[in-house]
Amino acid sequence: MKERVILHCDINNFFASVECSTRPELKGLPVAVTGNPKKRTGIILAKNEIAKSFGVKTGEAIWEAKVKCPDLVTLPPHYALYEEISEKLQELYLGYTDFVEPLGLDECWLDVTDSLKYLNKSGKEIADEIRGKIKKEFHFTASVGVSFSKIFAKLGSDMKKPDATTVITTSEFKEKVYPLALNSIVGIGRRLEKKFTKININTIGDFVLLSDDYLKVIMGITGVYLKHSLLGYREERVLNFYELPPPKSIGNGTTTLKDIVSRKDIISTLSFLAEKVSARLIKHGFVASTLTITIKTNEFERFSKSQKIQPTQEIKNLVTDGMKITDSFWKYNKPIRSIRLRASTLSSDKVKQLSLFDKKDLSKTINEINKK
Repeated sequence: MKERVILHCDINNFFASVECSTRPELKGLPVAVTGNPKKRTGIILAKNEIAKSFGVKTGEAIWEAKVKCPDLVTLPPHYALYEEISEKLQELYLGYTDFVEPLGLDECWLDVTDSLKYLNKSGKEIADEIRGKIKKEFHFTASVGVSFSKIFAKLGSDMKKPDATTVITTSEFKEKVYPLALNSIVGIGRRLEKKFTKININTIGDFVLLSDDYLKVIMGITGVYLKHSLLGYREERVLNFYELPPPKSIGNGTTTLKDIVSRKDIISTLSFLAEKVSARLIKHGFVASTLTITIKTNEFERFSKSQKIQPTQEIKNLVTDGMKITDSFWKYNKPIRSIRLRASTLSSDKVKQLSLFDKKDLSKTINEINKK
């Protein structure tokens, strides 16, 4: 079986890069895309390299960032624009292979194994060419990992930023990857990292030495699959872009900057989440018939409830139905750390009952305004 050549393309500082590339007046300025302080999402979502040079970090409060960088330009997110640019990037990748699998808006895996021969290029040369085209056509940069598997290609794109190609081969993956911190791997979050740190498992190299039985206790079968991938035993194929399954659900969540308790604050947070969920439902041409609200307290207790709703993709309905569900199970008696809104039981919006009045859908109007 021939060795795969897989690329992982990751756009550097995607939200901030899109803003700077589409607004010439921002050239040379420190820029950050932020949440809205009035909606308790006043944190840095993305920053450009200039802001990064001042020590501005993703996830910190806007006021903290402005202490470090008083001239920081803060902008609200424009998700419709980011999705539009993401689709154009995918079109570029599809010029090299049909095997393009998106991971969020700013990342994609490409399997170029069968393209090497007719392009007469190596994986690294293709990666460098893609980076050059992105810089020329979009005026921002990407980091690309090149390897024999998805997990090592992803780790490669994270190793050198910005604007770099990193190759990880079968002969050197242990040397390059095993010294990396365990949280370098997608799927090892803060909670799991704390568990492993307690037993002195701090690096990827430490992780792969654990027994399968022990990993099953800590992470279930997922942990075993992850270990085998990191040992180079397990191959995950890159999906064909034209055969990607439609999403089964569309959701969005946020960790609030400060613990919240009041109903008013929950409405504000749900409104912020509903804008993004609505935009994605509209993009895919779906309405949702089930809504799920998930709440985590500041003590990491998890509460969740799902309920059937009238099929919708509209922001107002998502918020109204979301609050009805919240009111039905939440007692407003504990500080909330995070909230998630998930829309499921998706169907085509073409079967949606037409309004008696011939008026433009409000959510589509809002998304058009956001795009502009």
